[in-house]
Amino acid sequence: AEVNTLEADLRMHRKSLSDLHDARGKEEVRQTQMQLKLENLAEHVMRRYQVDLREFSPDRYAFTKTYRAQIKQRGNAEPDPGAEEAVVFDEAQLQEVIDQLTRQLDAMGPVNLDAVHEYDELEERHTFLETQNADLTNSRRELLDVIARINQTTEKLFAETFAQVRINFREMFAELFGGGRADLALLDENDALNCGIDIIAKPPGKQLQSVSLLSGGERTMTAVALLFAIYMVRPSPFCILDEMDAPLDESNINRFTKMLDRFILQSQFIIITHNKRTIAKADVLYGVTMEERGISRLVGMRLTKAKPEGENAPAPEQSPAQQRALDLDESSPQNVALAR
Repeated sequence: AEVNTLEADLRMHRKSLSDLHDARGKEEVRQTQMQLKLENLAEHVMRRYQVDLREFSPDRYAFTKTYRAQIKQRGNAEPDPGAEEAVVFDEAQLQEVIDQLTRQLDAMGPVNLDAVHEYDELEERHTFLETQNADLTNSRRELLDVIARINQTTEKLFAETFAQVRINFREMFAELFGGGRADLALLDENDALNCGIDIIAKPPGKQLQSVSLLSGGERTMTAVALLFAIYMVRPSPFCILDEMDAPLDESNINRFTKMLDRFILQSQFIIITHNKRTIAKADVLYGVTMEERGISRLVGMRLTKAKPEGENAPAPEQSPAQQRALDLDESSPQNVALAR
C-alpha cells in the first residue's frame, strides 16, 4: 500500500513538472513575441519620428509644457501648474491630445530627409536670382537714364535743326517761286520727336494752304525748296536727283537750274533727267542708247573743258559736235546727266 502511495505521488509530481515545462515553453514563446513587438515598435518609432526608444529618456518638464500648451490651444481650462500629477495622469485628455497630434503628423506626410539639402540649394538659387534681379533693375534704371539723356539731346538738336531748316525753307521757297511764303509746323509741339510736320505754302497769287492742295509742279518746287533747305544745314559732297524736274514747266526749270548753280561749288550733283535745259547745264553727259534691239550702249561726252586746278575760268562755247549731241528729240532713249 505504501508503494502504491509513493507511485501515485511520483506520477503527480511528474505531471506537475510536465505542466511547468509547458507553462515555461508558453512563457518563452510569449516573451519572444513581446520582444519582436518591442523591436518592431522601436523600429516604427525610429522610422516615423526619428526617436530611438533604446536611448530615449522621458523629459517630464517638456512633456508637461507641451501638454499644457495643447490643452490651452484646445480651449479647455488650463490645469493648475502645481498639480503636475493630475496633469500627467489625466489619461482621457492625454489620449485625445496624442490622437490629435498623430492626425497632424499624418497630415504633414512623411519626413523628407533631403529637405535640408534642398533648402540650401533653393536658398542659394534664391540669392543668385535676387542678385540678378538687382543687376537687371540697376541696368534698367541706368538704361532709362541714358534714354532720357539721349531724348533730351535729340530734342535739343532737332529743335535747333528744325528752326534752321524752317528759316532756309522760307528763303528757298521765296527764291524758287519769285515771292510767296511758306512755313513748317509741328503737328504736336509737346512730342516733337514722334509727331509729323505740316508743310504750309502760299505761292504768289494764291491763298495759304497745305502742300497737298497744290498742283503737281508747285508741289515739286516746294519739295525742291525743302530739299535744299535741309541741304543747306548739312551739305554732302554728292547729291543724286532722279527726274526731279519732270513735272516742271520751262520757267520752273530755269529756277531749278539756277538753284543748282548756287550749290555746285560745294557739292557734286548726279541728275537723271530727260529735260534739255537741265542736260545743257551738265559738265559731263552720259546717255544710254539702243542702236540695235536688245543691245544697250553707253555714250559719254564732256560738255565743258576741264579747268586748270585753282582756276575758275568761264565755260567755253560749245563746239558744233557738242551742240549736235544736245539736239536730242523727244523720242530718244533715256539720258543721264552728271553735272558738277
